[in-house]
Amino acid sequence: MDELAHIPAGYGYVHNFDFRLNPEHPPLVKAFSALPLLFLNLNFPTQSSYWTEDINGQWAIGTQFLYNSGNDATLAITWARMVPILLSILLIILIYLWSRQLLGNLWALLPTFIFALSPTVLAHGHYVATDIGATFGIVIATYYFLEFLRRPSRRRLIYAGLAFGVAQLTKFSTVLLIPYFAILLLVFYLVGVIRDWPQTEIGTRSKRFAPRGLRYLKSLIVIFALGYILVVYPVYFLFTVNYPAQKQTADTTFILNSFAGGPTPESKLCSGARCLADLNIWMTKNAVTRPFAQYMLGILMVLQRSAGGNTSYFLGQVSAAGSRLYFPFVYLVKEPLPILIMVLSAFICAFLGVVRKIKSKLFKVKNSLLDYLELHFTEFSMAVFVLMYWAWSIESSLNIGFRHLLPTLPFIYILTASVWKKWVVKLEFNATASGLKLFWLWFKAMLSASLKYLFTLVLIIWFFLETLFAAPYFLSYFNELGGGVWGGYRYVTDSNYDWGQDLLRLRQFVDTHTEIDKIAVDYFGGGNPKYYLGDKEEDWWSSRGNPAEQGIHWLAISVNTLQGATEPLAPGQGRKPEDEYRWLTELRPPTPGLGNVPAADYRAGTSIFIYKL
Repeated sequence: MDELAHIPAGYGYVHNFDFRLNPEHPPLVKAFSALPLLFLNLNFPTQSSYWTEDINGQWAIGTQFLYNSGNDATLAITWARMVPILLSILLIILIYLWSRQLLGNLWALLPTFIFALSPTVLAHGHYVATDIGATFGIVIATYYFLEFLRRPSRRRLIYAGLAFGVAQLTKFSTVLLIPYFAILLLVFYLVGVIRDWPQTEIGTRSKRFAPRGLRYLKSLIVIFALGYILVVYPVYFLFTVNYPAQKQTADTTFILNSFAGGPTPESKLCSGARCLADLNIWMTKNAVTRPFAQYMLGILMVLQRSAGGNTSYFLGQVSAAGSRLYFPFVYLVKEPLPILIMVLSAFICAFLGVVRKIKSKLFKVKNSLLDYLELHFTEFSMAVFVLMYWAWSIESSLNIGFRHLLPTLPFIYILTASVWKKWVVKLEFNATASGLKLFWLWFKAMLSASLKYLFTLVLIIWFFLETLFAAPYFLSYFNELGGGVWGGYRYVTDSNYDWGQDLLRLRQFVDTHTEIDKIAVDYFGGGNPKYYLGDKEEDWWSSRGNPAEQGIHWLAISVNTLQGATEPLAPGQGRKPEDEYRWLTELRPPTPGLGNVPAADYRAGTSIFIYKL
């Protein structure tokens, strides 16, 4: 879906040095994905009114650029996807290298293997979208920040700043790194203070710890400054060189017109969040601040969209309000069961370990916590990010799919592997015993360890087969609890199940069914049915009625569209009767049950339902 906007936007950045398209997402993945396209001699419709006059006419330009300008759309999309594929591979390597430092060579393979063969990663890791880029940016920025904390040096400070800047160019959710790094730095500083406090003379404590705190604060500011000044600003400067200043101001003013209650009257001062919009508009009028103005616009657009929600089907209702159950639920039904077993078991094991320590007579909160933070600060940092990101996602009304949780998966898998390793290799027996009793205790311990290794191997093989059998429908993957690849749409759709990925499979279906001379298509996605199906395709929508009445006896409709048209509405949600495909549900009444739609005669892939009328 999003590639229709991202590919032409990226091409506009690197070919025209113009950032008028898709400002709601940072440019890094889009721009790098467009670089191979520069060698294809493509026609870019800069004379179109969608480019010259429209405000962020990304979707229309995308259609013109890919499908209506004489370009080979399939070739362009294929080459653009080479960059996110490469980025995914680099991320997998980074996960292994970091895991190796924490777990050793062998156990580092576990989180790497899980991430690399995750159906969600295989689904979204090759799209020109922001999710895999954000995951890469967050992982590499966190890695270098922790490296700096562990072994401070000017070189590591620079690396941390540059990595932070790279992360900010991948997705605006990476702004969470700012409070995240601040929290980590504060905890790291307090651990050092608590550790050194008893060994420091009373009269010299303030002289020792205050300068240390100021150094840490200065380092944090330098990291943020390096990221924004040396990375974010130059990139945005380059891509706004040919973006006319007057149009940037006009576009920004229009886009933020409804932000935080609308424009501030001329005779009054701004108030609240509206001041951010007014500042953003002012920044577009200054040559020096223009690049940062475009970056800031993206952040404000994300805030604006988050407030508006995302209309989609979830657990029997169509709603834009969002639900706190959304992300926990999609995680439980989209993550393979063997991985869920490993993750939940690791969480329970870690929790019970804490409980046992608390019950221990030797347990002291201060010492135990201090020891953990000193020895396992990296694991603590990963856990903090997972908690922060999940809390923010759950509270957000922008329910956009499991892909939104991708940045947390590397950390979840590494933490899981860490706990799993301790559980598997742990040998417990009374070494003070002797003779046959010692042998028997040793034998029981080795047998227990062997069974744990075997259980781990069974889960890994199960996971591998689960992914293998889901191929090639990774985007529509649901585990057994969620109805599997073919039934997951009954619970939740959008990018969890149907993101327009089956259009070429629809073409293959039409080509193999020679009896089809015309097919009505109501397609959800960024592709262009007319481009791939030619004269056999007729654009369709609910209010046009039954296509059979116009001599068209085949209907193909995306299940995301069908769910949105036929499923019950949440309170306060509106929908026109003519948009509800009532004529179809009268012809093919859905069977009772959550999320059921009229049974299709055929399916193109998993997401396009085909009816013979």
